Amino acid sequence: MKRNIIKIATCAVAAVALTACTEGKFQIVGNITNAKDSVLYLENMSLDGPVKTDSVKLGEDGAFSFTGAKPDAPEFYRLRIAAQIINISIDSTETVTVKAEYPGMASKYTVEGSDNCSKIKELTLMQMALQQKAREIAQNPTMGVKASDDSIRKVVDAYRKEIKQNYIYKEPMKSYAYFALFQTLGNTFIFNPHQDPDDLKAFGAVATSWDTYHPNSLRGQNLHNITIEGMKNQRIANSELEIDPSKIEVSNLINLKLLDNKGVVRQLTDLQGKVVMLDFHIFASENSMERIMMLRDIYNKYHERGLEIFQVSLDENEHFWKQQTAALPWISVRAAENEASDVLTKYNVQAIPTYFLIDRTNTLYKRDSQVKDFDAEIQSLL
Repeated sequence: MKRNIIKIATCAVAAVALTACTEGKFQIVGNITNAKDSVLYLENMSLDGPVKTDSVKLGEDGAFSFTGAKPDAPEFYRLRIAAQIINISIDSTETVTVKAEYPGMASKYTVEGSDNCSKIKELTLMQMALQQKAREIAQNPTMGVKASDDSIRKVVDAYRKEIKQNYIYKEPMKSYAYFALFQTLGNTFIFNPHQDPDDLKAFGAVATSWDTYHPNSLRGQNLHNITIEGMKNQRIANSELEIDPSKIEVSNLINLKLLDNKGVVRQLTDLQGKVVMLDFHIFASENSMERIMMLRDIYNKYHERGLEIFQVSLDENEHFWKQQTAALPWISVRAAENEASDVLTKYNVQAIPTYFLIDRTNTLYKRDSQVKDFDAEIQSLL
């Protein structure tokens, strides 16, 4: 009898200790099968980018368990194995259970214990479907650049409308509404509060709710600042609409006006009369050298016959970019950090490197995914 009492008391102490260990903390637990010996990372998606907070080497059953301190406001994490990720939001001390199978964990997983995480899964799957649809349109060889871009724009506009109605305005104080604002298509944000008044309203709705429900939180302050900046940009844009009609130039091309590597303003539309390869490139990328060598061959082969390369760099380091382009014979411009999103959006650039061919009349001809034989296409335009 005495032995049983001791055993019961021991179990009670263990239960109290376990409760004390998890009190005031959240838990993310589950299994990711078919991933034995893989390292699963838990990363905090801070405003400055992902930060590793914990990791575990998975066993045969793929079981894992992570804990963390209760956040003062909704916070975002992700589970990651290599390039496969699952996005998680944490509001308080909830226990989120995730089950998946590698390597398809990013799209085929179950999540329990958090309505926000369930909504984030819905948003993730919808975003993947949008990416696939846009990719299919862009790679359709029967469509020209304008038709392709128009089709993608219609698909994206429909997507934005659905997300705003069903995920952002529905419960703007929730973490899944915040998550929805920062979805991307390729390298471009789907919602742009700096250019689109309707997108600015969506950011404003979430910012106002977070100011109320999560006052003084870093993410709330960030949203607030983005909204204020967007409102300033909108006022400037509205004032610029009041221009002299006689100064409007008609063109079949979206103009780009950027500084080159010598500090001179270069405009894409100034190249009318030439066949232009509009190239988007990052010199800090892994295969940059090989690609630049290829472009040199193209330039040397066709420049005297009327080909010009207008290369837009998206490099963050201006000094590095100037060093890399100092000896290049073609036009080298750079989209600074505050210009990059606008430039990528204008040409619906979803991946880098990417290029477009423009004919002598300043009309977009084809994007790279629609070009099967580069030399044949150039020959037909020259």
